[in-house]
Amino acid sequence: MSDDLRARLGAIREPQLVRGLGELGFLGTVSADAVELVLPIVAWPNRAWLEEEIAETAPGVRVSVRAMDEDERLTLRHFLRGEMVAEGEDAGAPRITGRLSRTRVLGISSGKGGVGKSSVTVNLAIALAERGRHVGVLDADVYGFSLPRMLGAVNDPIVLGDTVIPTLAHGVRCVSMGYFVPDAQPVIWRGPMLHKAIEQLVSEVWWDEPDYLLIDMPPGTGDVALTLSEVLPKVEMYVVTTPQAAAQRVAQRSAYAARTLKLAVRGVIENMSWFTGDDGQRYELFGEGGGTRLAEDLGVPLLGQIPFDPRLRSGGDLGDPVVAYEPESPAAVAFATLAETIDRQGPARIYKRELTIA
Repeated sequence: MSDDLRARLGAIREPQLVRGLGELGFLGTVSADAVELVLPIVAWPNRAWLEEEIAETAPGVRVSVRAMDEDERLTLRHFLRGEMVAEGEDAGAPRITGRLSRTRVLGISSGKGGVGKSSVTVNLAIALAERGRHVGVLDADVYGFSLPRMLGAVNDPIVLGDTVIPTLAHGVRCVSMGYFVPDAQPVIWRGPMLHKAIEQLVSEVWWDEPDYLLIDMPPGTGDVALTLSEVLPKVEMYVVTTPQAAAQRVAQRSAYAARTLKLAVRGVIENMSWFTGDDGQRYELFGEGGGTRLAEDLGVPLLGQIPFDPRLRSGGDLGDPVVAYEPESPAAVAFATLAETIDRQGPARIYKRELTIA
């Protein structure tokens, strides 16, 4: 009886790590009337959910919780590191960076600040997750990190030695430099330090080869773009602009820089396209046509236009993303359509084993 119960409980998938409790070593003693849940830390983010799942799987059992000891944490870390490393042609490399990885890496970029790039990243990520995709977000804007607050990701990542388990909010895994430095402390780094930090955030985080990894890039054409072209050569670039001509011209430089680095520019996203007043009239507060002109100049599609919506701004400030909390709003509907478009678009490059020349 206890072996059958252990098997059923062991099959429960932990949301943060997307593996069964048995594989993870999260089950301790199991008997007909008591189950011991063993977690890396007692304040594990999904503890309450796991307790409920155990109670539903084995009604009437008493669930106790304890923290892993050092040996158990080390065993878990070794298991996760093994799962993070690619096999075959990419053996030894982080699985997410491998040439044959199924993960689409989307670099959300802009030429200048203030165009809502981070808002686009957060809400697009949630919209993709709501389509049933496994999604991660890397806040690579190390000088102006904002994603944890905007995503409402209140729990800090959990560090197991050299392995970081990202926070999970709205079905999206998130890691940001903002978790590792005080909120008001500026990051003053030269290129090599920046390169190492980005490399570690890619290779030492439990991303688990998601369907999508969105990267919120800093404005401009500096060190981060260079680093990402080396660490994640498959990254697809999506350029965010506003309708005004000045923003369009600056965004164009960002796209040209990406192409210089041999990164695929997949499309343009126009933000703050218009505002609909209480009278139902559409007002183009920031001009019009910038996204269309930029897309034509770059020879790529204009993938979406996101209307100006005060709820989009306030949701970012409060950690209540509009896609999650106002799903019927025009902005949320526009993000859902954008996610569908990018999903249908498919990856920039397709790698198949059968096409590999020996």
